[in-house]
Amino acid sequence: MQTIFTQTDLRAAIVQLEFKQAEEGKLLKEQALITYESIKPLNFVKNFFREAGESEDLQENFINSTVGLSAGYLSNVVFQRLSGSPVKKILGAALMFGIKSLVKHNPETIKNWGRVIFKIVKNLLAEKDKNAYINNNPEKAGL
Repeated sequence: MQTIFTQTDLRAAIVQLEFKQAEEGKLLKEQALITYESIKPLNFVKNFFREAGESEDLQENFINSTVGLSAGYLSNVVFQRLSGSPVKKILGAALMFGIKSLVKHNPETIKNWGRVIFKIVKNLLAEKDKNAYINNNPEKAGL
């Protein structure tokens, strides 16, 4: 700020400071509105999931956890139905623990196997759909 010598300089400085105050007030109000919108519960949850979806590490951990929980659940369902005697139940529990441990320590291998199985099932279903289409439309089978 420059040195003020006259009353005119003082008035000009006051006007300049009032203008600056008005501009900073507008910016402060805008920032307050943005902050208010970001801390609303719904927006907070949306932003959290958006940022979580962009994080590759979090996505990888989510996929690994999902695969592990799914394998554990499926093995639990299978072995609960198959096991009847106490010995079979103990063996089933040990096998479930082993499967969970295997999935936990080798998620990439499990995911790769899952992709292979998914491709096989997808190809089988596509072939079945193709055969059903040909059987229902024999005139188009030559195309």
